[in-house]
Amino acid sequence: MNTLKIALAENRLQLGLWQALANPYSAEICAGAGYDWLLFDGEHAPNTAQTLLAQLQAVAPYPVEAVARPPVGDPVLIKQYLDIGFRSLLIPMVESGEQARLLVSATRFPPHGIRGVASSTSRASGFGADATYLQTAHEHICLILQIESQAGLDAIEDIAAVEGVDALFVGPGDLAAALGHPGHIAHPDVQSAIADALSRIHKAGKPSGIFATSPENATEMAQAGARFISVGTDIGLLSNGARQLRTRIIHKNDNI
Repeated sequence: MNTLKIALAENRLQLGLWQALANPYSAEICAGAGYDWLLFDGEHAPNTAQTLLAQLQAVAPYPVEAVARPPVGDPVLIKQYLDIGFRSLLIPMVESGEQARLLVSATRFPPHGIRGVASSTSRASGFGADATYLQTAHEHICLILQIESQAGLDAIEDIAAVEGVDALFVGPGDLAAALGHPGHIAHPDVQSAIADALSRIHKAGKPSGIFATSPENATEMAQAGARFISVGTDIGLLSNGARQLRTRIIHKNDNI
């Protein structure tokens, strides 16, 4: 049972934390923090299939859904991610309904898709222990597609209409760059595009998600209807915590 897939279908808010340290120890710490999901990043973090597997094993005892973002929507990579045990995927830079259909197909075994069959040697099937895996695996896969370009914005309705797409996720960083404002997510043009995207995703009948830039922004996005919200990163927690600790100590002892 994929709790994230069920929650999104029921329009329940799901808060998550980005994992970019590519380390099972930090992943396990975050898994115990009470988030609904953790995102293991293969696009902008130094992850491989082996490092992702180690992190999956580290968080397995915890009631948190592991989501993977491959570097690109490649059916070969999707096959590998699913085989090692991910049930939820966030695919970057989706820009058309045709691309969305290919990605859905990559998560389904024939005759419903093009996913390669290796159930007896895959961790996802319990190394063959689940005799029904080939017939039922797609029922538990949560496929979230990322909108982060002008082409993606233009194709929201076409992408949302594809059967098998569970949610659409707005990537504000790349979207800001695509709209001519790199590094300036707060720019009015970017914020207007985000608001319009969330509204259109909702009208298209799909749950929406976004990477929030602050706790306050996460609240704003939830009020705007987003249901799959990233509220921070493992790197951000570590780097900000380290700086804040030092600053507090220096401030208390600035007269020493």
